[in-house]
Amino acid sequence: QVQLVESGGGLVQAGGSLRLSCAASGRTFSRYAMGWFRQAPEKEREFVAAISRSGGTTTYADSVKGRFTISRDNAKNTVYLQMNSLKPEDTAVYYCARASGALLVTAGYEYDYWGQGTQVTVSS
Repeated sequence: QVQLVESGGGLVQAGGSLRLSCAASGRTFSRYAMGWFRQAPEKEREFVAAISRSGGTTTYADSVKGRFTISRDNAKNTVYLQMNSLKPEDTAVYYCARASGALLVTAGYEYDYWGQGTQVTVSS
């Protein structure tokens, strides 16, 4: 069983930055692609960013491209999401997730383990 625990959320003013972390249990972290998703109130969950198992390839939603950076440290079983130039519309619960395989994927159904989420609130 894999457990994912997010941290680093909070309240920040527009234009500010936050760094989210997601720590994974188990010994197979480096075998899988990882992703970040978010869900705002009364909205569907949406893809934010994903990273290949080696960390060499990343992909982002258009809404965060150029502002957010996903990275991972396989030695620490941790994936990160650096969020800069935050906007009020970035307010959401952010979830990290483990892909079901090594491929870089963006659809939620292609992820089989999810964290509990961390709240990010951006004030205007």
